[in-house]
Amino acid sequence: MIQILNKTTSIKRKIAAFLCIHLLVLTVGAQPYKSGPADKDYVGYLFSYFRGNAVENEVVCYAVSTDGYNYKTLNKNEPILNSSKISLTGGVRDPHVLRGHDEKSFYMVLTDMTSSKGWDSNRAMVLLKSNDLINWTHSNIHIQKRFKGHEDLKRVWAPQTIYDESAGKYMVYWSMKHGDGPDIIYYSYANADFTDLETEPKPLFIPKNQKSCIDGDIVNKNGLFYLFYKTEGHGNGLRLALTDSLTSGKWIEQPGYKQQTRDAVEGSSLFKLNHSDKYILMYDVYHKGRYDFTESTDLDRFKLIDEKISMDFHPRHGSIIPITRSELVALTNKWGKPEGIEIPKAKNPVLEGYYADPDIIYSQKHKKYFLYPTSDGFDGWGGYYFKTFSSENLKDWKDEGVILDLKKDVSWANRHAWAPTITEKKIGKNYKYFYYFTAAQKIGVAVSDEPTGPFKDSGKALIDFKPEGINRGQEIDPAVFNDPKSGKSYLYWGNGYLAVAELEKNMIDIKKSTMKIITPNGTFREGVFVIVRNGKYYFFWSEDDTRSPNYSVRYGYSDSPTGKIIIPENNKILQKDPARGIYGTGHNSVIQVPGKDEWYIVYHRFSIPNGIAMGDAAGYHREVCIDPLKFDEKGNVLPVIPSL
Repeated sequence: MIQILNKTTSIKRKIAAFLCIHLLVLTVGAQPYKSGPADKDYVGYLFSYFRGNAVENEVVCYAVSTDGYNYKTLNKNEPILNSSKISLTGGVRDPHVLRGHDEKSFYMVLTDMTSSKGWDSNRAMVLLKSNDLINWTHSNIHIQKRFKGHEDLKRVWAPQTIYDESAGKYMVYWSMKHGDGPDIIYYSYANADFTDLETEPKPLFIPKNQKSCIDGDIVNKNGLFYLFYKTEGHGNGLRLALTDSLTSGKWIEQPGYKQQTRDAVEGSSLFKLNHSDKYILMYDVYHKGRYDFTESTDLDRFKLIDEKISMDFHPRHGSIIPITRSELVALTNKWGKPEGIEIPKAKNPVLEGYYADPDIIYSQKHKKYFLYPTSDGFDGWGGYYFKTFSSENLKDWKDEGVILDLKKDVSWANRHAWAPTITEKKIGKNYKYFYYFTAAQKIGVAVSDEPTGPFKDSGKALIDFKPEGINRGQEIDPAVFNDPKSGKSYLYWGNGYLAVAELEKNMIDIKKSTMKIITPNGTFREGVFVIVRNGKYYFFWSEDDTRSPNYSVRYGYSDSPTGKIIIPENNKILQKDPARGIYGTGHNSVIQVPGKDEWYIVYHRFSIPNGIAMGDAAGYHREVCIDPLKFDEKGNVLPVIPSL
């Protein structure tokens, strides 16, 4: 078990308290894994590595995996970057790749060195930045030339990068040896462009025995930083130290070694398995020409799992990051798809990862579509932010990023970010975008000049009360509708009941005197959406529970946007298809192709193929799909055939 040593300090008390809870969890039973904003969208892994000590092997290579255990090299094990163009020495080693804090950028750092010139021959590192893992810009940082006081510097080894939340910057850390002194792990902060180190290198970690340590690898887990490092020249093993503040200098060194071999090792790197509570610690058994993989859930006890691992290449000191489907596709399109790598298909769903409750508009300002879903994949519908996606053809969708974060942007609620809806309104010569959203089982409104935000919250909940006569359900699932006949705008909402009210001209308040209940019948559960076609108003809603395989869509129609809603026969128009593994189809919106009587329904369903086996968790592991919506000659909505 991880131990706390020596005198009690503030940091030790914090770590001890955390570990007591952590160990209690382990003994009581595993808790549900809570996936983060990016983790839920990952389908594979990228392994960056170099090949060996010869100059021609001191290069950056890539391999990919879809399960974290079986890796296939890209580009036939040839370099993906030209070492002679990006280095000062003609060779690079120890590639470490980091996904950026903004989820849009990638950072790579390299040892600028060729071992043919000796182990004390290098003074520099390489900083690289990319938006796609394929095209990289680079800068060289020669420590002796960049900073004073390093005249006796012998070597600069194995840089890595981590985002330091407390500083709001990227920290680069690496080991350096001066004169006859030990190797020490230093750090400096990179500038905003990741082209330079802007602060003087300072010691990050020095073992209490004052002996050498190299190849630091830091992971943040539940607010604690775990530093794995190699003891150089006195054991050649992997040790662990912990802190809750990267630059405090207060580290709690743990006893023992973490490698599961008696052979000398180096170049450890830790990564987390996608959608799992397991971590993989891998390291280079450099004298034996092999790479070991070990597995852990607590980052303390590791089990050797080499029997699970396969690679068609021989890596040296590398790193692994998770990647999305589009990133995996882009990498294999660039360097070829290795035999045995099966890439998940993307026809339906149209978005990568877990999303639900989709609302869609066509922007007259931008002449393209924008899709606004619930960010799904959080236990108990625990999401707290909203994204939008754009498309010109309803097929290829661009992630436009987070447009509203409850924890940062909303003062009156910070949880349960659900079921948004949006409208584009031309006010004078300018367009405005009014975004209605569910937060903490209330409905709010935010406004922007662009469909991609940033959106500014109104500062209060718009709907935080039950309509008169209603004593059930929740105030959730808003839908906004602009009536082309009257020019009025309406807001609909409700769970277990359906309410409607006319919006004020400012679009951020309702006319309470116009509020009425128009629940169509007992099949209504939630997720209303309204359109008008050929003078007839169509109301769509979801029946049953979103956790149920039977979640489905019904419709009715009216001659008014405020009802009465007429229920036609056979009005269930979207439902499960067990023969093709499709379940939980519901909570829809509808879009018309501009200028055409061509319509599409946008909805969510259980994720395929695993959703149906998840039980209630299927209700928050959903995916967004789009299919044609058709009408017969009388204006009846025809049943939708959900597609794959």
